Amino acid sequence: MIKTRDVKTIADAKRIVEERNLTHVKVGLFDNDGVMRGKYMSKEKFFSSLENGFAFCDVVLGWDSQDQLYENVGVKYTGWHTGYPDASVKILPDSCRDIPFEPGMLLFLCDFDGPAARICPRNVLSRVLRRAEDMGLDVYAAFEYEFFMFNETPHSARAKGYRNLEPITPGFFGYSMLRNSVHAELYHELLDLCEKMDFPLEGLHTETGPGVLEAALTVDSACAAADKAALFKTFTKVWAQRKNMMATFMAKWSNDYPGQSGHIHMSLRHKESGKSAFYEAGQPMNMSKMQRHFIAGQQKLMPEMLAMMAQTVNAYSRLVPGFWAPTDATWGCENRTTALRVIPGSDKSQRVEYRLGSADANPYIALAASLGSGLYGIEHELEPEAMVSGNAYDQEHPRQLALPSTLVDAAAALRRSEAARELFGNEFVEHYAATRDWEGREFRRHITDWELERYFEII
Repeated sequence: MIKTRDVKTIADAKRIVEERNLTHVKVGLFDNDGVMRGKYMSKEKFFSSLENGFAFCDVVLGWDSQDQLYENVGVKYTGWHTGYPDASVKILPDSCRDIPFEPGMLLFLCDFDGPAARICPRNVLSRVLRRAEDMGLDVYAAFEYEFFMFNETPHSARAKGYRNLEPITPGFFGYSMLRNSVHAELYHELLDLCEKMDFPLEGLHTETGPGVLEAALTVDSACAAADKAALFKTFTKVWAQRKNMMATFMAKWSNDYPGQSGHIHMSLRHKESGKSAFYEAGQPMNMSKMQRHFIAGQQKLMPEMLAMMAQTVNAYSRLVPGFWAPTDATWGCENRTTALRVIPGSDKSQRVEYRLGSADANPYIALAASLGSGLYGIEHELEPEAMVSGNAYDQEHPRQLALPSTLVDAAAALRRSEAARELFGNEFVEHYAATRDWEGREFRRHITDWELERYFEII
């Protein structure tokens, strides 16, 4: 019997479906916001689609996380003007996974093909990875996510208006042995799910805040790491809701607690020698010339590409001083107050942590931005600004390191960025920037609790 992790080819995919005597399988892909869209597909249709691809309505690239169509923001690829036709989609045989709570059921990831590939998030990352390959580099990445867990359901959260929600635990207990021992069964269930679905965790612990956990996914090649991050977020939410609980990766759900990060660890290795491109013994921080250029590119382009890392209106509520999120495009060595953290180590462990992103970001887009900007720095032999020592929040930084303060401003910066257009293509930049404009416009159409409390009576 073939195992899911041994499925590599179309023939392997057909074989495992036949061996399990399945009548249907699950197929899915990820939209602009990192929301997984998919369906059950009959065996016959699946076998045909493995060979020839299948059609998926391109509206999934033309609507937001609430299924609202992008309108009047300049989206050109798809919309009422195109009639929302089908787009070509290919199945990825080597993405085969078990779904533990659906015995015997298989899940396969898909990717847009043809014209849709130019704006599809996973394809955008693939294009950046081809750039790295052309430079003779292999890319490795690992994602870390913070997320809150609640004793709520989608119905109860809505009934409460998302107020006064009950976290699974009270108080601030970071790295708590008490919490993870009392709730050991919960932790073991999540760890087991991640192992069985092939997005294993290197670490899982409580973070600071009621009911908040941090999960560190195991390092992998870059595209596989992004796949695993996207699946982890999706199926952690599925697992929680099946237990009448909820997990949220929202960047900042409460004014009272720190926001939720989506940090990305990255390293490069030379294809030819297999050696680290970042490690050089004897240099300060063991940092090679290539790593220095990589960090410089990330630093220089961070303000231009912020919309790809902080992708929601809410994400900008997290980027404030003193809440473990960077506020300028800074870098430092083992410094968690900076946006980029150099982690000195060995040939195996030398890396950089991109600390800017929030947990709500689409992993494919976030990795494309953080990696692409670093490669740009190598290609142009850029040099970073002076390293920050101490508390970055208390220091003045060069004006060019300031980050946009709103999603709409960040989208405008992305649209103006020549580097972004070079790295990701004009079609993606125009489409994605327009989707962020839409997100900002939707926010402006609504009245917040803060506005009501501040102005209703007294103004």
